[in-house]
Amino acid sequence: MTTPVCTSASKAASPLPSYAPTVRHAAYSSFSSYVRARGPVLLRTARSLTANPSDAEDLLQTALAKTYVAWERIEDHRALDGYVRRALLNTRTSQWRKRKVDEFACEELPEPETVPEPDLAEQQVLHDAMWRAVMKLPDRQRAMVVLRYYEDLSEAQTAEVLGVSVGTVKSAVSRALGKLREDPELSPVH
Repeated sequence: MTTPVCTSASKAASPLPSYAPTVRHAAYSSFSSYVRARGPVLLRTARSLTANPSDAEDLLQTALAKTYVAWERIEDHRALDGYVRRALLNTRTSQWRKRKVDEFACEELPEPETVPEPDLAEQQVLHDAMWRAVMKLPDRQRAMVVLRYYEDLSEAQTAEVLGVSVGTVKSAVSRALGKLREDPELSPVH
């Protein structure tokens, strides 16, 4: 039990009737039990509204404070989750709207960095070198590489098309990629 620091001031400042502490205590205990029961669920909702877990905890605390203030006015306590979720969303929207956007005046406008466009001739040279290297592979390895990487089939789909096991596809593709890495025409690509 806490004692007020200044008894005369607390009695003078409290215009509440004598039964008010009992009503307030009942409201506080029902609110506390609600928060204990539904807190983790509401925190997950708050986390989905913010990127930072600490911000989510602050957001939930603010929404619960707003809910506590209105606790006695809420008629349907079965709809409390909806009320708190709405308070979460409204609070988050208010925070977003109040966010300060820093603008700095400068003499020169910043231009976006231009990414040089790829040289089509170089791309064609690389494409041709890759196909020459693939064509040097044994027929079976070439078929597996083409199905896996050019046709974008999974290992299981490649195995099904060729009528072999998935392990055979994995080992043959691994050997084929090793040969392609060692191909002298592709060495500048490394």
